[in-house]
Amino acid sequence: MTKSFKAPLLATAIVSSSFAFAGAAYGQAFYLQEQSTRGQGRAFSGEGADTGASSLWWNPASIAGMERGEAVIGASAIIPKGDVVDNGTLIRRPTLPGQPVQTFQPVGGNRVSSDPINRGVVPSGAVAIPLNDRVAVGLAVTSPYSFTTEYDANSWARYSALKTELRTIDIQPSVGIAVLDWLRVGGALNVEYTKAELGNALPNLSSALPDGFQRLKGDGWDLGWSAGVQLHNDWATVGISYKSRIKHNLKGSLEVGGLLGQILSPQNRTVDGATATFYTPAQIIVAGRFRATDKLTLNAQAVRFTWADFDAIRLGAPINQAIPENYKNSFSLAGGFDYAATDRLTLRAGAQRGITPTQNGNRDARVPDANRWNYSIGGSYKVTPRFTLDAAGSYIDFANASIDRRTAAYAGTAVQTPILTNGQVQNARAFVASIGGRFSF
Repeated sequence: MTKSFKAPLLATAIVSSSFAFAGAAYGQAFYLQEQSTRGQGRAFSGEGADTGASSLWWNPASIAGMERGEAVIGASAIIPKGDVVDNGTLIRRPTLPGQPVQTFQPVGGNRVSSDPINRGVVPSGAVAIPLNDRVAVGLAVTSPYSFTTEYDANSWARYSALKTELRTIDIQPSVGIAVLDWLRVGGALNVEYTKAELGNALPNLSSALPDGFQRLKGDGWDLGWSAGVQLHNDWATVGISYKSRIKHNLKGSLEVGGLLGQILSPQNRTVDGATATFYTPAQIIVAGRFRATDKLTLNAQAVRFTWADFDAIRLGAPINQAIPENYKNSFSLAGGFDYAATDRLTLRAGAQRGITPTQNGNRDARVPDANRWNYSIGGSYKVTPRFTLDAAGSYIDFANASIDRRTAAYAGTAVQTPILTNGQVQNARAFVASIGGRFSF
């Protein structure tokens, strides 16, 4: 095999998997919004306009003008359910010399993959300290993109995904300033660590042979920023904030194994120093909180996500290929309320509508996302004057959606192997339970 043929084979070995992150997550695509137990209780309907450390992720202006220091910690247990079902996916292996002409055949394997997204716990925390009656500094630590997805080795989706694991840690140092009694501003730096591992099967040239595999690992540190403003009066607060997109630069290794025969077996190797770059989206957040009565506060929030920034995953040397993702910009809308039932007990509820950035014709088993409704309830109980306990629960209902992204293993070579994906994500839903505490000092 010539060197010029080996390079395309190595590159296209990972085209069928791409460096994306699987799972119908609970904010949008692979974004997790579970960064506040208090916020979850009202379906994240007023976070950009609320005050205190609990809202720091959404708006750094939230800590401006604080009278006391505050620390908040929480954890969200996420239990996803759903099926990724084959509706007739086909594969056509190449015609080799001396063999009959190959036609499209069923991909084979288990046609129903149940609950491919693992259960998990998302932690979050923040602290804010006033420097004087107008200026405060804070630090939020969150995990906005974290989950694991696993498909069985005999799943019909194996050529798209076997295991996908993603972990992020976002460290957000912030400052908030009460410029006027009614005007607060804030800014923050987002320092984000990302670690990812993904793997998928690779078809050998004969259906009688077992599959090969590939595994890609990488990690890296990257920077973004956040800025926000809040407008206050006696009965309403309006918050507007912006979280920048982040360009992620991951460096790691690519392992390819299990390829058989004279043509493919030379591609079995481990490549150290493999790189990948991609963008996670910016967020434009507009929120309001309105005091309807002495006990009832109404909340609303709209978030615009620039998911079109996630247009491709660009792989560096020795792969040197861009993999299109073709996400579209999307949004979420939420409404909810807080009701002060007693001096100590506050009850909450809310609903959120989220529109997926994935598109028909480009959706695959790695990110089987869909439009969703989020229904949430929650509450807070002031245990002592300085400690408040928060709890929340959510039910998230996903629409059925097609899994229909067509791919080709070894694209552009003499052994190109097209895969006509035809599947659907069905009965997808998630249950989220959160508990947290807020401490003032």
